[in-house]
Amino acid sequence: MLSIDPKTYAYPENILQGRVILITGATAGIGHALSVHAAGLGAQVILHGRSKKKLEKIYDELAAIKDAPRPSIAVVDLSIADGEAYASLTDNIEKEFGRLDGLVHNAGVLGQRLSIEQYDISEWQRVMHINLTVPFVMTQFLLPLLRKSSDPSVIFTSSGVGRVGKAFWGAYSISKFGTESLSQILAAENRHTALRSNCINPGPVRTNMRLEAYPAEDRGALRTPEEILRAYVYLLGPASAGVTGQSFDAQ
Repeated sequence: MLSIDPKTYAYPENILQGRVILITGATAGIGHALSVHAAGLGAQVILHGRSKKKLEKIYDELAAIKDAPRPSIAVVDLSIADGEAYASLTDNIEKEFGRLDGLVHNAGVLGQRLSIEQYDISEWQRVMHINLTVPFVMTQFLLPLLRKSSDPSVIFTSSGVGRVGKAFWGAYSISKFGTESLSQILAAENRHTALRSNCINPGPVRTNMRLEAYPAEDRGALRTPEEILRAYVYLLGPASAGVTGQSFDAQ
C-alpha cells in the first residue's frame, strides 16, 4: 500500500488547469470539499448528485471562485439509474466537453452494521449496488470519453475494511474489497494505454458517514475533508502519470 504524505506533497495552484473532472457524491463531505478545491486549482468540475437543489447551491459556490471555470451539474439518482441514464450522462459530457480527464467515484453508502447472520438481504443488495455495481457501470459507459483524454485518471474510494475484513462491517466491507479488485483489473487491462486507475482510502474523516458508523466518536479529533485532499490532487494531476493499480492512504 502507498501513502501520500500531506506534509511533503506540494503542487502548483493551477495543477488541474483545463482538466475535465467528474466527481460523484459532490453534495457533501469529501465530494464537496474536493469539488471546491479542484475548481480552485483550475479544473472544469462536473458535479454529480441526486438533489438538484443541493447541486445548485454548490454550483453557486464554485462559480464564485475567482478565475475558476464554471462548473456543470449532473443530476443522477444512482440507486435507480438505468442504462439510459448513464448513456445520457455520457452524451451530455461529450457534447459539452468532448472528453473526460478525471473520474472520482466518491459516492457511497454505509449500510447496516450487523453480523452476516442478521444482515438484511435487500439492504445488502442496495449497498453492493451503489458502492460497487454503480462505479463499474459508470466507468464502463465513460471509458470512451476517458480514452479521448491524453492523461485520464479514475479514482475509486476504498476503505481500511476493504483490505482487512472486520466483524459487523458486512456489505460495506465486501463492496470495498470488490472496489479494490475492480480498480486493479481496470488498471491491468489498460496498462498499454494512458488510462490509470487507483484507489484512495480516505481514513477517518469528519463526514456524515463516519458519524453514522461511529456516533460516539470525538469528531473534533478527526481530520476534515479539506485536510485529506492531497492524494486526490496527486492522482488527478500530471505528477501521477504512469501510476496505476495502486491503493493509497490519504492520511
